Amino acid sequence: MDYFGARRGTTQGPYAGRVIVGIGVDVVEVARLGAALERTPALRNRLFTDAEGALPLESLAVRFAAKEAVAKALGVPPGLRHLDAEIVRGGQGRPELRVTGRAAEVARDLGVRRWHVSLSHDGGMAVAYVVAES
Repeated sequence: MDYFGARRGTTQGPYAGRVIVGIGVDVVEVARLGAALERTPALRNRLFTDAEGALPLESLAVRFAAKEAVAKALGVPPGLRHLDAEIVRGGQGRPELRVTGRAAEVARDLGVRRWHVSLSHDGGMAVAYVVAES
């Protein structure tokens, strides 16, 4: 069967040889994150990069969900920090993931070469899906 240009059981096509290393998903209640940031202002700097921290609350919530999803996709390794994952706007406004520090180290050890990120927020909730691919 031809599926996305790669035949099953072969090494041909643009997706041949790729393997999903990990999948993570997280859901965040926007108001709850907002309350936590109001209660503890220093939390913003512990969770978000400078560029992320300037964004509106809904965008912060979906990025926080993405950071949690990254941790899950990597198997929740010890020593991971929220600042080790940053969501940036890529081409055509698509979210792209940048990993540094411990997250980059673990991803390299697991053979992660590509990240897929899907973000959404609606009705006071934010959700993020992250797939780590070799």
